[in-house]
Amino acid sequence: MNLTEIYRQFVTGLQQTGALEFIAVMMGIVSVWFSRKENIWVYPTGIINTVIYIYLSIKGQLFGEASVNIFYTIMSIYGWVLWSKKDEHHQTILVIKHSTLKEWGLHLLFFTTLYLSIFFALSYLKQDFAPGAIPAADAFASASAYTGMLLMARKKVESWIWWIITNTASIPLYFIKGYVFTSFQFLVLLVMAFAGLVTWHRKAKYATS
Repeated sequence: MNLTEIYRQFVTGLQQTGALEFIAVMMGIVSVWFSRKENIWVYPTGIINTVIYIYLSIKGQLFGEASVNIFYTIMSIYGWVLWSKKDEHHQTILVIKHSTLKEWGLHLLFFTTLYLSIFFALSYLKQDFAPGAIPAADAFASASAYTGMLLMARKKVESWIWWIITNTASIPLYFIKGYVFTSFQFLVLLVMAFAGLVTWHRKAKYATS
């Protein structure tokens, strides 16, 4: 597929973008902007995004991504609670930190376990129930997103690394499935993830200095 064909599909896809996908994309971008700012509104805006994408992912037979958005919704509630907790001086208890080497190992184990589980589940479903599924790519994007969301709820700087991985994998995945505007969203989120990584790294460094 050459650049002209990609551009033609992109324009056609934008013209066919439904209202739900448009709202989800806007809320996704707003949510990531709030997360970079360490603003609690990352969660209510994110929940709107994830609930819509549960429906869209199932419709597009992206079952791994549907499971991710269900997890996102649950983790958004979990993160909302953690980020809201304050001490007796009304200061936020949870602060941005880097992961330890041990935590990195646990994160990689978490990712690998999820990847293998989702991959084999989708490979099974593809045979009879979801011929349009793409097990390897869907499982990779899904497992990295699970990991990123868990780390973000705990305010770990490395969550942005996982978001970079997720966004990179999701751009072609959603484009192939016909969700062109969503694919464009992940391109925007990829840029924002790099900015978020820099911002949170600075905040973590400032918190420990």
